[in-house]
Amino acid sequence: MKAGSEHSSVALFCGAALATPGALAQPFHGAAGPLDAATLAVMTAPGGSWRAGCPVGLGDLWLLQVDHWGFDGAVHPGRLVVHRGHAGRLVEVFRALFQARFPIERMELVDTYGADDHRSMEANNTSAFNCREVAGRPGVWSQHAFGLALDLNPVQNPYLATGVVSPPAGLAWLDRTRPAPGLITAEGVVVRAFARAGWRWGGFWRHSKDYQHFSANGR
Repeated sequence: MKAGSEHSSVALFCGAALATPGALAQPFHGAAGPLDAATLAVMTAPGGSWRAGCPVGLGDLWLLQVDHWGFDGAVHPGRLVVHRGHAGRLVEVFRALFQARFPIERMELVDTYGADDHRSMEANNTSAFNCREVAGRPGVWSQHAFGLALDLNPVQNPYLATGVVSPPAGLAWLDRTRPAPGLITAEGVVVRAFARAGWRWGGFWRHSKDYQHFSANGR
C-alpha cells in the first residue's frame, strides 16, 4: 500500500466554531499523530488489533482524536487508528460532521472490544484499523487491516449480503427511508464529506450493501 503523504512527527490540529440556533457555539478539536506508548501497548497486547504479520507497520498508523456529537446531544472525544497518509483528510471529515451536528454514538478503538469486529458493531462503535481478513474470505486482508477503512454507526448502517444482516440489530434500519439519528444517506453530509477526502461509501456497492463502511479504494 502506498502512503498518501510523507511521515511527519508533528501532529495535525484543526478547529472550527459551530453556531447553531438556540445553542452556544461549540469548538471542534481534532488532532492526528503517531501512536503514543499507551495506544501501542493496547494494540500489541495479546488479542490486540495489531500483531506480527499484519500488512501495515505500526509506524504507518496514526491516532486520530476528534470531537463528535453523541446521540445524547453532547460533545464527546473520539479515537480512531488510521493510515498516516490519510489522517489529515480524515480529521477534516470529522470536522465537517461535527459542524453539521451529525451524531455518532461512540468512537473507541476496536481494542476496547477485544479487537472483535462483531462486538464492536453490536456496541454501535465507530472504528477504523483492525488487522483482520475480509469476512468469509480467508487469506484476504480487509481494508481495515491497512487502516484504510472505517465503519460508522454500524447499527443504523448495517452490512447486508445474501440475506445476512450485520450487526443483527441493524435489521430495523434496512429501510433506509426510516428516520434515525446517525443514519447515512447517499445525498447526506457523511457521504459528501468522505468523498471530498477521496473515500467511497459501501452503500453504493452493487452486489451487497455496507452502509457503515467507507474506504480509500472503495472496497
